[in-house]
Amino acid sequence: MPTASFADEGGVSFWLPGLFGSLAATPLQPGPTFSTTYYHTTVSAGGDVGRALEIRTAHFPLNLSGSVNIRLDAAVELGLFTAMYAFPDQILGGQLAVGAMGIFGRNSAFLAGTLNGAIQLPGGAIIPFSRSDTFSDAIAAPGDLYPQIAMRWNFGVHNFLAYATGDIPVGSYDSTRLANIGIGHGAFDAGGGYTYFNPEKGHELSAVLGLTYNFKNPSTQYQNGVDLHLDWGASQFLSKNVQVGAVGYFYKQIGCDHGTGDRVGCFQSQVIGIGPQIGFVIPLGDTQAYLNLKGYKEFDAKDRPHGWNAWVTLVISSAPPQPTAQATMSKTLHARY
Repeated sequence: MPTASFADEGGVSFWLPGLFGSLAATPLQPGPTFSTTYYHTTVSAGGDVGRALEIRTAHFPLNLSGSVNIRLDAAVELGLFTAMYAFPDQILGGQLAVGAMGIFGRNSAFLAGTLNGAIQLPGGAIIPFSRSDTFSDAIAAPGDLYPQIAMRWNFGVHNFLAYATGDIPVGSYDSTRLANIGIGHGAFDAGGGYTYFNPEKGHELSAVLGLTYNFKNPSTQYQNGVDLHLDWGASQFLSKNVQVGAVGYFYKQIGCDHGTGDRVGCFQSQVIGIGPQIGFVIPLGDTQAYLNLKGYKEFDAKDRPHGWNAWVTLVISSAPPQPTAQATMSKTLHARY
């Protein structure tokens, strides 16, 4: 699946941690695959994150020196809609899949706190400054467009993934708003992954590592640094149709923010998330549905809003081919003798 994002600067990344999970590198069923995800997150932040958002929305005096005590609370709900096509013929020994994702979401945010210190006037005079800020914002709108290309290779229980995706900034964005759905700038993300999947024993373990390069936001002249993200999932199939396990992610910005609009310095954000998951395979005749529910609790956050998030994903694809009578008899004889 491609990526999603719902804000800019202020420590919130183009990459939506947790997007990749269990079975990430296993080949898709040839042909079209459609998926929809309901995503909800409740987060909060203070200190530097609140200050960065006040600067971006033009609420912070740039010539202020002093203390800032600000808290941000936000709730985001997204609908992610993805269409992929997996080519039936092998390319470079693997499976090529292309597609794109669009989103529609609602973002509501509330920021409150105090600014205390002094302001230096153009003539050099310094005057005391104190202000209490309380303002909120909410938006429901479409987001950016996220194309993706991926290659998957299968070697028995070992599966490998290489992918590239990016952001086409066509979503709703206004740099002076506290809440946004689009991010206001382009981005490019690429990486690779691995899945160990043993259908006979039901064991599964997946991990996907990627890097994001963010282009400059033309509205703010601010450019986010390079981001590193690792998504993982581990599960056990209790039957061929029921899966339980755990999921997690690690996100860390490894490059400093910069640009003429940068007033917060390096501002390298990070966060870790972990939680449970459960999945169901639902046969539907010639098609097949896969329903996955997962959630994450975040910790060890820095320069980034953090809290918890939950996902409900439904994937519709072609059903896998049924074994022929001869193949079924061969497996029975092999198991017996």
